[in-house]
Amino acid sequence: MDLTGKRAIVTGAASGIGRATAVAMAQAGANVLACDQSAEIEALGAALADGSVTATVDVARERDVRRMVELAAERLGGIDILFANAGVVGAIDPVVDLTAEDWQQVFAVNVMGTFFCLKHVVQHMLDRDQGGTIIATASVAGLRAGGGPMPYSASKAAVINLVRNAACQLRGTGIRVNAICPGLIETGMTQPIFDAARAAGKVDRIGQLNPTLRAGQPGEVARLVVALCGDAGSYVNGEAIVVDGGLAASLPFIPGKMW
Repeated sequence: MDLTGKRAIVTGAASGIGRATAVAMAQAGANVLACDQSAEIEALGAALADGSVTATVDVARERDVRRMVELAAERLGGIDILFANAGVVGAIDPVVDLTAEDWQQVFAVNVMGTFFCLKHVVQHMLDRDQGGTIIATASVAGLRAGGGPMPYSASKAAVINLVRNAACQLRGTGIRVNAICPGLIETGMTQPIFDAARAAGKVDRIGQLNPTLRAGQPGEVARLVVALCGDAGSYVNGEAIVVDGGLAASLPFIPGKMW
């Protein structure tokens, strides 16, 4: 878990998995450029190391991403790690009620935002010929139906495919590209689910569909990301790694019943 001397970009770092990962990377010795569209990103600075930086970035705008990479090169001295984590849930309507705008909003951030980050960080890494590690946040919703709204799920499936294609295109460069696929993690994005369960007195049922019988926490995902960025992940490439307590391990069933 040692990232001493590494320079990392984390997007979507103002809260949830992004924030936990930015802090974990800094604690492991990395200098971090923590980015988010929200101005709340500035509050994260105090939790990071002295060599770290925060910036307001909208990953759906390529010019913002280009500026982010330039800032990392200037303030951190280079980029060894990219955690392309920024994402949105978007519309939760049924298929017949979804609009083109609903799809465009989600894909602009989740897919195009990830692509822009990959494009410009990869170019930076190739120019310096020192390799690097790239991890993108996908979701179990990108692997199976029923894990999230339709546009969100489709966007995360696209992220997984983008990662796999990038890993293959970058063969021999020393740049590894992977995705993580979280299940139900308690973050700002999923907070309405937890709030509704608590209001109904059913919070103990959250996570009942996975073998661990609970939801996950951002730090549990962050520790995996840090491990993948270090020596422990040196031979992991082109993978979509599930972090869901076992949710995606089986078909639906009711324990103790066969029919």
